[in-house]
Amino acid sequence: MATITIRVSEDIKRKMREFKNVNWSEYLREAIVRKIREEEMKSACAVMDEIAAKTREGWSGVDEIRKWRDSRYGREE
Repeated sequence: MATITIRVSEDIKRKMREFKNVNWSEYLREAIVRKIREEEMKSACAVMDEIAAKTREGWSGVDEIRKWRDSRYGREE
């Protein structure tokens, strides 16, 4: 496992010591993982928006799926 170091003010460090029941290392690891996931989701959304912008106007994913299902299984009426 890699090690990182952060700097906090003496005041913050003193306040952290008051809460002995908090595992600050674990808390910070989880916060970092949450932030990474958040940034990955933002990046994925940006890619999806980019792809959506390239599709022709009036295109509908729902209609496209229906078209392919109908062609594969036949339309029941």
